[in-house]
Amino acid sequence: MRRRILLAILLAVAVTACALGIPLGYTAFQVVESLTREDLAQRAQQIAAILDDEIAGGQQLDLSRVGLAVPPGGRLVVELPGGRQLTLGPELTGATVSEEVPIVQQGRVRLAVDAGPMHTRQAQVAALVGLVVFATVGIGALVAVITARRLASPLRHVADRASRLGAGDFRLDRARYGVRELDMVAEALDNSALALAQLVQRERELVGDVSHQLRSRLTALQLRLEALVSMGEGETAAEARAALEQAERLADVLDDMLAATREARAAGAGPVDLSRELTEIADEWRAPLRAAGRSLRLRVPQGLLAKVSPARLREAVGVLLDNALRHGGGTVSLIARGGEAMPGGDTVVVEVVDAGAGVPDELAAHIFERGVSGSGSTGLGLALARALVDSDGGRLELSTARPPTFTMFLPVPRATDVRGVRWPAERGPR
Repeated sequence: MRRRILLAILLAVAVTACALGIPLGYTAFQVVESLTREDLAQRAQQIAAILDDEIAGGQQLDLSRVGLAVPPGGRLVVELPGGRQLTLGPELTGATVSEEVPIVQQGRVRLAVDAGPMHTRQAQVAALVGLVVFATVGIGALVAVITARRLASPLRHVADRASRLGAGDFRLDRARYGVRELDMVAEALDNSALALAQLVQRERELVGDVSHQLRSRLTALQLRLEALVSMGEGETAAEARAALEQAERLADVLDDMLAATREARAAGAGPVDLSRELTEIADEWRAPLRAAGRSLRLRVPQGLLAKVSPARLREAVGVLLDNALRHGGGTVSLIARGGEAMPGGDTVVVEVVDAGAGVPDELAAHIFERGVSGSGSTGLGLALARALVDSDGGRLELSTARPPTFTMFLPVPRATDVRGVRWPAERGPR
């Protein structure tokens, strides 16, 4: 793309330079000759006027009186009636430029000079025009390079953002390029990223709801089948036992499919050292908080691991710290700890707390919804942060409204974690 833009601009500049330079060079060439001839014609007119006065006064013609009007190295030829001819100046050989004017009292004056100096000036003017054309093309090339870089670099960045978006990276990118059309594409990508992130979040919630409902129904079915096995006799007990085994197998399949879905959604997640990542994030945000007269306190144990995507973790924590900077007050605390047991397994907890006024009661239940904001902001940040955490199999909640405490529950990596999707092996009926 950059090469095409560069070649297109260079071609346009070259065509324009040639279209203007060639006529300009030809015109300048003709102007030099015209000026030379006009100068000769004026000198010849002056000489003819002097000689005409001498002839009218009956004086003897003396060409030395008009010698000052003859250009250096020029030759003056005066033709009089009766075939007489007077000359002044050296004989010229080679190409010459001459002008001839009549004498009122009969006769003609011809003034000639060597054409070499005129041709030299014409060559100089042509060279100057060529230099101007060359400089124009050079400046055009520089402008083309700058323009191509200005257009190609944002296009590559937009393409990279689209690729990352397709790969499941839903982070917002605040970069803008100063080109209206490209900025519109960037805005569209931001909106698409947020929409896709929320879609993934809703899909996860749907999978969780479906799995909960299926588990509840399967559990009830297993209890009834177990009762039928214990109370039944003969073929009834055998059929109930077989049905119970099929229900247990269905429950195993459901567990495997849910695990595969979680792994597919968090394909980019892996074991991350939170002490290192959170320290780097805190270092980035201390300066903005210090500029606002506030401080950031970090508390994270060494060696604490979580299964997340580093880029999504940075974006999600960054959104929470930015929210605390914009809407909170006092010291901001970034705290991480482990050992939280949740229904889906052990989790690591990351909290962002500040000493501000907190979240209003009417907003607390809707704080993560898109467009909800209590201070005139866009209301996109927290919605995106929750979607990013959900994409890695975690969860983001507002634990307490006063003081405002946002809590991220992140999965703990296991020794058996393997990148990719592990679908359950096909099972046949017993």
